[in-house]
Amino acid sequence: MAREAVPLNRALDRIVSLQANVEKVIRGKSEVVQFAVAALLAKGHILLEDVPGVGKTTLAHAIARSLSLQFQRIQCTSDLLPADIVGVTIFNQDQQEFEFVSGPIFTNVLLADEINRATPKSQSALLEAMSEGTITVEKRRLPLPDPFLVIATQNPIEHVGTYPLPESQLDRFLMKLTIGYPNLNDEKKLLRSGGAQDVLEHLEPVLEEAEVRELQAQVAKVHVNESLLEYLMTIVQTTRTHVEVALGVSTRGALTFFKACQALAMVQGRDFVVPEDIKRLAQPVLSHRIIMRDRRSGRGDVTPEALFIQRILSELPVPR
Repeated sequence: MAREAVPLNRALDRIVSLQANVEKVIRGKSEVVQFAVAALLAKGHILLEDVPGVGKTTLAHAIARSLSLQFQRIQCTSDLLPADIVGVTIFNQDQQEFEFVSGPIFTNVLLADEINRATPKSQSALLEAMSEGTITVEKRRLPLPDPFLVIATQNPIEHVGTYPLPESQLDRFLMKLTIGYPNLNDEKKLLRSGGAQDVLEHLEPVLEEAEVRELQAQVAKVHVNESLLEYLMTIVQTTRTHVEVALGVSTRGALTFFKACQALAMVQGRDFVVPEDIKRLAQPVLSHRIIMRDRRSGRGDVTPEALFIQRILSELPVPR
């Protein structure tokens, strides 16, 4: 049976316009922007971890402004309460009844800035929302807007006043991305222009809400060859059985890895996945989902989990 072709021409035009719009603000980081767009199309959430001042929050704002969607920001602090995120029930004097006042989580794009500064209790307020797209309030299950995307930021070098994200929280993020410093020429242009804030303020949306949902629906139509599915699952199984790994990739992680590869293929204008898609996404999708037995084997700013993913990719045979 012939598989249904993805209508790529129209879809690719919209994807390219979204990437170009974000890159007006985030210069010289095409791969990071491409991965972020793929995460959006795969209905996944993004964790941006990097040193202060390299554009994590700016990237989140650029994505939000490029979409005609509702946007809310939470500045995470140690005194942030779950009700500050989800909302609170109050007594309406005029109506003489209790009513629920929704919090900032009832939006399309939610920026959780410095998420590791929130306490575990407040972090847990995001778990149901990120996994199921709903919030339970006083035995009532309330749906969140569709699409729903969480972009969280954290600084890896700060420890005072921070609460590391537990494995259950990390597993909700489709990708963990690092922006890194810009190259010399891009940073010179940034200095000459006076920074990215002015460009960000004048950024116009290029995708409507319905278009985002349409693109997300098309991701599932991207074809994955059986040999590539075997390759993807071999990578996942290796993380579960290797003697050096204490905790391997979950079933949720395998599913999001599969969807991310489909989305990245579509972002690159293909209706089929190739081995390079799997190899490129293995580290940003899987490294934060595993725990090594020896946490001291990192190198510089590269975690031992990332090094392990790099190593098994070099050792496993790639399908032709």
